[in-house]
Amino acid sequence: MTCQKAHRPRHKKDCKKCSAALFDEALFKQPPPKEDCPICFLQLPSTAETVYTQCCGKYICTGCVYEIARETDICPFCRVPAAASNEERISRRKKGMEAGDAGAFFIMASQHFVGDWGLPQDPKKGLELMLRAVELGSTEAHFNIACIYANGESVEKDPKKRLHHYQRAAMGGCERSRHNLGCDEAKRGNIDRAMKHWMIAVAAGDEGSLGDVKIMCLNGYVTKAEYEKALRAYQNHLNEVQSDQRDRAAGLYRSFCLGRT
Repeated sequence: MTCQKAHRPRHKKDCKKCSAALFDEALFKQPPPKEDCPICFLQLPSTAETVYTQCCGKYICTGCVYEIARETDICPFCRVPAAASNEERISRRKKGMEAGDAGAFFIMASQHFVGDWGLPQDPKKGLELMLRAVELGSTEAHFNIACIYANGESVEKDPKKRLHHYQRAAMGGCERSRHNLGCDEAKRGNIDRAMKHWMIAVAAGDEGSLGDVKIMCLNGYVTKAEYEKALRAYQNHLNEVQSDQRDRAAGLYRSFCLGRT
C-alpha cells in the first residue's frame, strides 16, 4: 500500500496488481492449525464440535464435555459448577471482558442480539461487542459479522463489509468462511480460486467444501485426481481429530437431532 500511494501517478495499474497479488498471497496462505483441546490434547475439531467454557474461557472439544457432563454439571477444565442463574452468567462474562477475553465479548454480543439471559434485545450493542471481539482476534466474530452484513440482520446489507469479514475470518482459520468465499468465486466462474478456498477448508474438515469439490468433479470443472486429493485431505484431518469420546458425543448429538424431527 505504501508503494501504491508513493508512485500512484506513475504506475497506478502496476501498483494495484502488486497490491492484489500480495493480498492473495496472504488470503490463500495455509492458516495455522487449531489449538489442542486442553483436556485430551488432541487438535480441536471444527467450530461446531467445540465448546467455549464460560467460567474459564477455554475451548474444549465436545468429546471431553460429554464425558464429564454424563456424571456431573461442572466445567471439564477448571471444575467450577455451571452458572445457576442469568445474573451469574452475565457476571462471569463481564469478568472475562475485563480481562480482554475475546470469547467473553462474543458471547455477550450474541446475547444482546437475541435478547437472552434477561438482557434487552439490542443489536447495536451486540454489534459493538462483536467488533470488540474482532479487535481481540476472534475469527468466529469475524464470521458472524459477515453473516450479519450478508443477511441484513439489524443492519443494512453491505457486500464490501461482508467480504472483508469473511476474508479475515478465513485467514484466521474459519473453514465456514472459506467455504462461503469459495462459493462466491464459483458463482463468478473463478473455479481456480474457488478450488483454492475449498481445498484449504477441506483440509480443516469442512464437509460442505468437500461436497462442492465433488459437484465440480461430476460436472467436469475439476479432475478426478483433484477430487481424490480433496478426499485424502479430508480423511487426514478426521484421523488427526478423531477419538472414541468425540465419536460418542457426535452419536449423542445425532440421536438428539433425530429425536426432535
